[in-house]
Amino acid sequence: MSVLIDHQALERSFAWSQMESDLSSEGFAITERVLSQRQCNEIISWFDDDNRFRKTVNMQQHRFGRGIYKYFSYPLPDIVQHLRAYAYPKLATCANAWNEAQGKSIRYPQSLEAFLELCHKKGQNRPTPLLLKYEVGDFNCLHQDLYGDILFPIQMTFLLSEPGRDFEGGEFVLTEARPRCQSKVEVIPLKQGQAVIFAVNQRPASGAKGVYRVSMRHGVSKLRAGRRFAMGIIFHDAS
Repeated sequence: MSVLIDHQALERSFAWSQMESDLSSEGFAITERVLSQRQCNEIISWFDDDNRFRKTVNMQQHRFGRGIYKYFSYPLPDIVQHLRAYAYPKLATCANAWNEAQGKSIRYPQSLEAFLELCHKKGQNRPTPLLLKYEVGDFNCLHQDLYGDILFPIQMTFLLSEPGRDFEGGEFVLTEARPRCQSKVEVIPLKQGQAVIFAVNQRPASGAKGVYRVSMRHGVSKLRAGRRFAMGIIFHDAS
């Protein structure tokens, strides 16, 4: 990518104070538009260049759903690395607060580089950011992106296509399983260039009897028309 997003633009798009509040109360937050249409289209154009990727997954073959996704190789494209490194420190502060609230002793370092060193020492050295393509009838089953013993509890997904123009259906879905309660479902209304930031597997929630753990999963509903591209940025590497 020839043009990176500058720091001030990122600060405006992410609006961290509100996003930290949303993450704490809801387990997810939505950015303003981060990527321009030009940037989204350029990222989409990478999909057919297999030299950029370490692995291609056909979801139907593994009963993950229907669609194709590809994991980027190291070194990551500049803008992917830039977004991953930019967001990590803010999210590490939130993740550490979550662990403290849940009574977990794990604390995450404040730089992505230091966190990835921990992953690599455990044999988790394969990059996890990915590019996803859905066509008519495709969907992604509810799941959690867990790739090894070390995980970072928050991740991001950027929508690269424009709803209503490029595709119909294909909504991003989050479910929240609460103790002794039926699951809660959220349908996340994203536009092209926006991102949703959300819990990978568990987050703390406050109730009448104190803090309890909520289990979360995410997926994509069936695409009814067109073609939908998205980019996922996961912070822990895979074993």
